[in-house]
Amino acid sequence: MNIAPAGLPSAVAVTPHMVIKPSILYFGTPVILLSTENEDGSFNLAPISSAWALGQTVVLGLGGDGQTARNLASRPDLVINLPAPALWPAVERLASLTGRNPVPPTKAKGCRFEPDKFTAAGLHSEPSQTVRPPRVAECPLQLEARAERVRPDFSEEFLIVEATVRKVHADPRIVVPGTDHIDPAAWSPLIYNFRHYFGLGPERGHSYRTQTPRTLERIETPGD
Repeated sequence: MNIAPAGLPSAVAVTPHMVIKPSILYFGTPVILLSTENEDGSFNLAPISSAWALGQTVVLGLGGDGQTARNLASRPDLVINLPAPALWPAVERLASLTGRNPVPPTKAKGCRFEPDKFTAAGLHSEPSQTVRPPRVAECPLQLEARAERVRPDFSEEFLIVEATVRKVHADPRIVVPGTDHIDPAAWSPLIYNFRHYFGLGPERGHSYRTQTPRTLERIETPGD
């Protein structure tokens, strides 16, 4: 039975919660393709799903035993490539690959070494302007960055990377004409939601701080 607190519409009625123990907590975060430089001058490309931005800093969470972690420990340049939802098959093709040889025993069963991940994923590289690792040409949003601090988390299983963004490249189709603003109605990131891939749904509204306000004819559909 739904229990709706006074003053709340029935559309947001509260139901009793249950206690669960999920194996993972990817509760809906953007997918990132992270390009870094290998020690031999070639480049690695890895998908990650733990990232958030604060100002011009992007904080990344990644496994401590992968090639990306090894690269950033001594070569801090990187590119944060954000794919659109249609690129999910390419992301999934990367999921079972690693740039580490031999494959670390901590990697999931079926993971294999692949030195050329761009080709394996069906993606194309393009030169960056301020860092050595290349950008992913198919990604509508690309952030050239430098890892300023790389440290283990408290469990020492993962790394937390604090990266400063140096240059942003955007597909002109997702930019508000005549501005430096990303058009949130035109840009939808690929979302990793409990190990399933999603895009964003229709816009519901906007923050009072937005610099790209839009008039919505209808924000909510009855029964949503």
